[in-house]
Amino acid sequence: MAKDEAQRERAAAAAEVTARLRSRGVAVTGGESPEDLVDLLSAVERFEAAVEAHGGDLMVDDLKSSRPDDRHFVIPQRVPREAVRARIDAARAALGRHPRQRD
Repeated sequence: MAKDEAQRERAAAAAEVTARLRSRGVAVTGGESPEDLVDLLSAVERFEAAVEAHGGDLMVDDLKSSRPDDRHFVIPQRVPREAVRARIDAARAALGRHPRQRD
């Protein structure tokens, strides 16, 4: 019985992470492992922290926005069968070379 409960908890946690990613506009295929989902969410959260540190507005500069203030502050779109975490991390690193926004 404990194994079934652990599987249910793991599935519930994966569903929660999936929902958090999708709410940010990040495509989730359903083929990701729970570990992949957590890694992806961590990459997104690091990217968002870098955007905020550079003065970006996460409410405007997101994947759902038709007119972001600065395209550098938008999470990169996911390409099928791509390791999107690496792409997000590369975009976050590139923010270091991007001028900070003024308030």
